[in-house]
Amino acid sequence: MSLSDDEKAHVGAIWGEVSSRAEEIGAETMHRMFVVYPASKTYFPHFDTSPNSGDIRTHGKKVVGALTQAANNLDNIAGALSKLSDKHAQELRMDPRNFDKLRLSILVTIAAHHEGHLQPEVIVSLDKFLTRVSKVLTSKYR
Repeated sequence: MSLSDDEKAHVGAIWGEVSSRAEEIGAETMHRMFVVYPASKTYFPHFDTSPNSGDIRTHGKKVVGALTQAANNLDNIAGALSKLSDKHAQELRMDPRNFDKLRLSILVTIAAHHEGHLQPEVIVSLDKFLTRVSKVLTSKYR
């Protein structure tokens, strides 16, 4: 599932804004995921999962950083995220369903920060991009 040139342009435009606020967007995304999907906290037993905690802000920034790396390599997302995919599958052994939970949480967070300004084609492009990222991150589980 590759992205069209228009979809790449949509992702690039919105991701520039997201990456410039990586810590804020990332923290809100992580907190949202932990609230909506409490079982996802299982992998973070040592984290303070309260809103805006240092743990949430630090990890959220890492997540947005990884997604920024993917957004900067739309023609080779698998290559850009290969080490991260290995780490999640082999070392962390994270349930791959969590990537879809993260995908939904970040979509909602981005939409909340762009209330009324996201066109449907931009949302679809972001969803397609994040779905591709999820597939790449789960590809090493087989």
